[in-house]
Amino acid sequence: MKLSEIHVPTYGVLCFSMVSILFADTALSIRFSDRISQIPNDSPNQPLKTAVFALGSFWRAEALFGCLDGVVRTTAGYAGGSKPNPEYRSLGDHAESVQIEYDPRLINFSQLLEVFWTCHDSRQVFGQGPDVGNQYRSIVFTNGTEESRLAAVSKESEQTKSKSSIVTTQIRQLGIFYPAEPEHQKFELKRHPFLLQLIGRLPEEELERSSLVAKLNSYAAELCPNKIQEQIATQINDIIRKGWPLILNEL
Repeated sequence: MKLSEIHVPTYGVLCFSMVSILFADTALSIRFSDRISQIPNDSPNQPLKTAVFALGSFWRAEALFGCLDGVVRTTAGYAGGSKPNPEYRSLGDHAESVQIEYDPRLINFSQLLEVFWTCHDSRQVFGQGPDVGNQYRSIVFTNGTEESRLAAVSKESEQTKSKSSIVTTQIRQLGIFYPAEPEHQKFELKRHPFLLQLIGRLPEEELERSSLVAKLNSYAAELCPNKIQEQIATQINDIIRKGWPLILNEL
């Protein structure tokens, strides 16, 4: 890809403005400036928490959350149904969902709920935009009483914004979350082979687990805030201008 093909996109109103991005997988090939904070590792003293939401296509849903400060990993998958081991072409009554692993010191469940409500149409029945079907329904999955309470309060708040239509979002206790097939993980990033090359064409397992990749997936989908999109694009252009060897070997 030529330098001229890397550009800073112009975007409309993003579905969130409170996020600040963080990059720090130092073992990878891209090094970002120290102005971007580092994600703390999971530890026994402060374990990561997990949230699961269904809000339409899991390709977009995974990219929506990857750019949030405090989100460590994202995984596309299936939840909310009874069929064991669902697959993309045979998912039964499951909904396409995204699992978010996050550091509660940096972001909490209520803040994730804010993104959830803002980034999809909770009043559309069994679908999102052109994606229509039971698998695209809106669901907040909860772990325990407190999360159920927070979800219910946030749903009531969302309903008060407009009484002309009903919020159709379900609130359900999480059963089993089934990760989707590898080809559905970090889907937006995989649509941009050049970005995959920038991080060294990682094995699939590392792509699915990497915090850096989760953020780049959001960048590829143009779902990071404008400032962060511009910062990443500038970093990439700098790498190209310096003639990064891995890129030069392939051009």
